[in-house]
Parts: sequence; C-alpha cells; structure tokens
Amino acid sequence: MDMQLPHALAKLAHPFEEARRAPRKEFFCSDQCSASYSAGQNAVWLRMHPSPRPSFNQALLRDLAAYCELLTETGGDIEMNGDRAPIEFVVLASAVPRVFNFGGDLALFSQLIARRDHPALLEYGESCIRVLHRNHVAHGLGALTISLVQGECLGGGFEAALSSDVIVAERSSRFGFPEILFNLFPGMGAYSFLQRRVGHAKTEELLSSGKVLSADDMLLLGIVDVVCDDGRGESAVEQWVHERRRCRNGLAGIARTRRRVCGVDYAELRDIVRIWADTAMDLSPRDLKLMQRLVSRQDGVARDEALH
Repeated sequence: MDMQLPHALAKLAHPFEEARRAPRKEFFCSDQCSASYSAGQNAVWLRMHPSPRPSFNQALLRDLAAYCELLTETGGDIEMNGDRAPIEFVVLASAVPRVFNFGGDLALFSQLIARRDHPALLEYGESCIRVLHRNHVAHGLGALTISLVQGECLGGGFEAALSSDVIVAERSSRFGFPEILFNLFPGMGAYSFLQRRVGHAKTEELLSSGKVLSADDMLLLGIVDVVCDDGRGESAVEQWVHERRRCRNGLAGIARTRRRVCGVDYAELRDIVRIWADTAMDLSPRDLKLMQRLVSRQDGVARDEALH
C-alpha cells in the first residue's frame, strides 16, 4: 500500500531521523510487559517479555488486559512534557530475542485437560480473546495497529499478530499453527482473522497442515505486509509510520471501514473459544504427551536464548 506523495508535500513531512531521535515516555510497566510512547512517531510500543517461556501465561494476560484498559482510557492522547500528544499508532512487539510468542500456555492446558477442568480452560481462552479483540478494534481509538514479528510466531502468538491492521516481520521469522500436531486447533481467533485475509481454503490449509512458513511465504500469501532484514524490524516499523504520517487520517478511516465491513466481533471469538475448549476435552493421553513434548522444546529454546 505504498503511496507516492507530491514533492511539495513530501518536504513538509518531518525528517525520518529527526522523528527517530524524538523523546520516549514509558507509561506502563509490569513484570512481563512494558509500554512506551514515542513522540516522534505518535506511537505506543508494547513489548512482551513473559517468563518462564515466551507464551501467553495467565499473569501476562492479566498485564495485557490492564494495558489495554489503560490505553483505552487515554481517549487517544497522552501527557508528554506537560502537553497532550496524540496516539496514532499502536505497536505490539516482543522483548525476547528471536521469539515473538509461542502462543498458548501448553503446560497449563495439559494440566487443565488432565483434570477435566473445562470452566478454567474456557476462562483462559476468553482472557486471550478479550486482549486480542481490544487490539483488533484499535482499543477504541482512532489508531492503526501494527505487529512487529522478530523470530518465532506460533499458535496464539500468530493469532495475536493477526489481530493487528499491519504485520511487519523480519526475514528469519517463522509462522505457523502447531496445534494440529497434538490433535487440537488454534481457537483464539486464527480462523476468524485469517479467513478475512486469505479466504476459507487457505485458512484451513494453514490450520490443518501444522506447517511452519517463512516471513517471505507469509508476504506472498498476503498475510504479512512488510518483510525486512533481520535486525531492522524497529526501523522498518518507524519507516512505515513515517511514510504514512501525511495520510494517516485517511488510512485510519479505511481501517475503521474494514472493521465495519469484515471485522471480527467478540461474540464470534467467544463461540469459537467454546468450540476449542470442548474439543480440548476430547484429547487423548497420547495427545497430551505430544503437547508436553512441545512445551519441553519451547523451554529449550527459551534457555538457549537466555544464554545468548
């Protein structure tokens, strides 16, 4: 969606490097995520750093819910050096090297399924979609939402990225839904968000294959919007924002129109979460063992990254 501005208008835009040097203000911080406001971009950046592994554990979900509420309560602007500054872009990113997010808390899933705790599993799913849906509707603000993916983006992590208007990915990033490998499916928005981007057939192929695809593959499918070199993710987001500042109001209007025409409503997500929880209750002991193996793999990746 690149736009060529007339030369006279282009000269009116703030220089990119000047915008990058503008001050930042941290306005939300918890044990597992933190958010700052960049005055040069009129953007809020949220970075996740969950522990013990980069997945959506219950504490992270509570922190994200608090962040979403705080963002909505700003009404679309934030105090900056005594003045009010607009929130025009909202960026979701990871502070964990080479991992955006592994997705759902599989260790918790296996425990809840083993003890037949359907209500707790359902509540976990609903806590996920509350956060994703808030991002999908841009927190009720006139903003554009962006997911910056740097590394592994799997399962619920992929769903989170899909809830944004725009996905920017570094070239070595990998995307996929491994849930089918242990006889389940991603139930927190994958079908809803993907179907609106690529249609039913491609959505079901991605969900049922268990394949992990590259950022370039995602770009060709029309799922990822921008691919950049590794280590250039932040710059790519900043450049994307800078190039669209002059037409941001129109783009925000297009985004609001898209949500009205083909948006995902909360009731749809909630119904699918119930299907997901019902399906999870039918997993076999063998399926749960496969799930635990994936948890062990994720733990190994988390340990390797901690050593780097």
